[in-house]
Amino acid sequence: MAIDAAHVARGAKLRLGMVGGGRDAFIGAVHRIAARIDGEYELVAGCFSSTPEKSAASGADLGLNPARVYSSYAEMAQREARRKDGINAVSIVTPNHLHAPVAKEFLKRGIHVICDKPLTGTLADAKSLAKAAEKSDALFILTHNYTGYPMIRQAQEMVASGELGEIRVLHVQYVQDWLSTPLEQTGSKQAEWRTDPARSGGGGAVGDIGTHAQNLASFVTGLETEALAADLHRFVPGRQLDDNGHVLLRYKGGARGMLWCSQVSPGNENALRLQVYGDKGGIEWDQENPNLLWFTKLGQPKQLITRGGAGSGAAAARVSRIPPGHPEGYLEGFANIYAEAARAIRARMAGLPLPADVHFPTMADGVAGVAFVDACVRSSAKNAAWVTL
Repeated sequence: MAIDAAHVARGAKLRLGMVGGGRDAFIGAVHRIAARIDGEYELVAGCFSSTPEKSAASGADLGLNPARVYSSYAEMAQREARRKDGINAVSIVTPNHLHAPVAKEFLKRGIHVICDKPLTGTLADAKSLAKAAEKSDALFILTHNYTGYPMIRQAQEMVASGELGEIRVLHVQYVQDWLSTPLEQTGSKQAEWRTDPARSGGGGAVGDIGTHAQNLASFVTGLETEALAADLHRFVPGRQLDDNGHVLLRYKGGARGMLWCSQVSPGNENALRLQVYGDKGGIEWDQENPNLLWFTKLGQPKQLITRGGAGSGAAAARVSRIPPGHPEGYLEGFANIYAEAARAIRARMAGLPLPADVHFPTMADGVAGVAFVDACVRSSAKNAAWVTL
């Protein structure tokens, strides 16, 4: 796709397409809201379902021109790439097994890709997609949305500046209860594909939410996983993929960690929590109270840092949207990823370097996430033996 310099210069909205996210799809609506919040994008095209009739109906629900609602993602990529007013970027919100083939169709035509996590269902697909992205001039953005939270940016800044000292120990968990019963057998679309190895990949809970926990820990600390020992288990009878996982982690440089992911723990809605401890201090963060960050210097009382309050720095301020004391979280975190993507895409379209302060999960983060799932599955199959990534 040629650079639309006039489009960039006049500050027009980026033209966005979407693959997946039709009627009854939760995450597609989240992505559309996030893309609208800053007024950076306009949704103009889509292939919203593998069923042409449902795709057309979903496009009509969204008020799109019927001529730009497609029956296949391949047709969409081909036709949009030929249009003078074709899409600048595509948002991929399909089940995991489709991420790689869909992304490749758009990348090879120079269309920027914003893709939901995890990157792919298998490590082989992840590596193949990474090669395709290397050959393309287009950007690839992965929507690990929790990296967009202001207090996560604050935590990352504190670790990077040495306020915690040398990182020794970390604990991260992502715990839910919504799959405590065989929901996939009741017709729930969200449960069906997440528990199906053909569509989700080799990991169940570890792929769906464990990758979020792994990514968050790596984003904040900058640590790279060296080896792990995982115990994955299926508690619900008849389920094909894990619904609970305990993982011991060894990081390059000597730090040690623990990761727990579960979708069968009653009383937990979206309990993503991170604790990081160094030789000078520690931090604690809870996604269900995302505007708070606890910081403890060694030998001193705990300090509460709030979004926009005393102790909160520039990294958090740059991605804060509303005044302190007002709830800000999930949708805004997603919107921050889309806003960062927009700045990067506009720079690339203008032939400029990417802004130095733009941060978003990349292809490398995606491959690391799938490698993490692959290692967990291999380790668990060997009775939780230690395996390298």
